[in-house]
Amino acid sequence: MKHILFVCTGNTCRSPLAEALLRQKLEERGLAGVSVASAGTGAWDGAPASEGAYLVALEHGLDLSAHRARLLTRELVQGADMVLTMARHHRARVEQLGGGTRAHLLGEFAGRQGEDAEVRDPFGGDLEGYRETFGELETLVLEVAQRLAKETPR
Repeated sequence: MKHILFVCTGNTCRSPLAEALLRQKLEERGLAGVSVASAGTGAWDGAPASEGAYLVALEHGLDLSAHRARLLTRELVQGADMVLTMARHHRARVEQLGGGTRAHLLGEFAGRQGEDAEVRDPFGGDLEGYRETFGELETLVLEVAQRLAKETPR
């Protein structure tokens, strides 16, 4: 079983959306050998998904109602085969916690370079900002799912 961990700041917007999207894409491809989770470098343990993330997820048939934020820990990093982060400072924190070569910037992993490789944080913004972030995550996560499909035996 391969374990993927998405990391953002509060674990209430970007990483829960990426987690739900990857689960959906893996299910669509029939890939059962992959588990997905998320955490935040500055998360308040137990906080629900932000309202914007929750609403935008619903618009796309994804349910974040059961999501609860988790603070990124050394144990979570060590339990992951791959850690995909939304920004470079998240990757730096994962590396501090022992992530090493398992830590990747999501955008870079999906083939983007430079500033385009980071996923903008919609927290505190309007619903349109959440929709833009969702669209970006959908594109990036689709690339991750395609890569995993090639690497994971069925």
